[in-house]
Amino acid sequence: MLISAIKKDEALIAEMDACMSDADSFHIWWLGQSGYLLQWKKQRVLLDPYLSDSLTKKYLTTNKPHTRMSELVVRPELLKNISIVTSSHNHTDHLDGETLIPVIENNPGIKFIIPEANRAFVSERVKCDINLPLGLNDGKQITIGDFTFIGIPAKHNEIERDEKGNSKFMGYVIKFGKHTVYHSGDTLWFDGMAALLKPFNVDLALLPINGNDPSRGVAGNLNCLEAAQLAKEIDAGCVIPCHYDMFTFNTADVKDFVLACETIQQRFVVLHGGEFYKTAG
Repeated sequence: MLISAIKKDEALIAEMDACMSDADSFHIWWLGQSGYLLQWKKQRVLLDPYLSDSLTKKYLTTNKPHTRMSELVVRPELLKNISIVTSSHNHTDHLDGETLIPVIENNPGIKFIIPEANRAFVSERVKCDINLPLGLNDGKQITIGDFTFIGIPAKHNEIERDEKGNSKFMGYVIKFGKHTVYHSGDTLWFDGMAALLKPFNVDLALLPINGNDPSRGVAGNLNCLEAAQLAKEIDAGCVIPCHYDMFTFNTADVKDFVLACETIQQRFVVLHGGEFYKTAG
C-alpha cells in the first residue's frame, strides 16, 4: 500500500491558495522526492518537481524497477501561478518531461532555471525552445523578481563539468526578503562544501538522505547522518530531509535522520507528502 499524502490534488491546491493571503510568512510544501513548492508574498517557486510515474513505467521490465512507495501528491496540470521552476540536474526525478511540460504550458511567463551545462538536453526532454531556460553555473546568480538564485556545485557522484567548465549537477541557494533556503539537489559531501555554504546563513536546508549504495546502480547522496551533520556545520536554522520514500530500491529510514539530528542538537522538521512548513515573516 502506498504511503498516503497529507493533502493532495485539489485539496492541496486549495490549501496553497488559502495561504496566499499570509504576507508575514513563507510556506514550503514537500511534493515528494526532492520536489517542493515554496510560496512567499503570493509568489510560487517550484523546485525539482517529479509528479508522474515516468520512471516506474520506464524501468518496469528491467532489473532496476522503480517501484513507487508514496502517493502522487499533485497532478502537474493543477499547478498554476508558478513564477519559477528549477531543475538541478538531468536525472528524470529532477527533470521530468511529464511534469515540466504541463507546468510550463499552464504558467505563461514562467522562468525555468537550470544548470547552463544541461541546456541542450533540457530543451530536448522538455520540448521547449532552447533559449527558454535560464542557465546558471556555480558561483553565479540570477535574480527574478524578489528571488535570487545562487549556483552551488553538487557531487553526484562526481562534480562534473562540460567542456566550458559549467557544472552539470547543481544546488541552489535561494534568497528572498530576509530568508535564505538551500536546495542541494542530489549531492554527496565534498571538500569545502560546508565552508562554501556557511557564509550564506541558511535558514532552511533541504537535503537528501537516501545515501550512497553502489549496489543500487544509481548515483548516491548524503546519508541521514551526513545530512544532519552538514546542516549543523553550516549553522542551518532548520533542515528538512528529502529524496526518500519514493522508490523502494533507493530510500532510507527517516527515523535515522531524526536520531542523527537529535544527537547533535540540530533543529529539523520531517514533512509528509503534501504537508507544509511555515516560517515566520
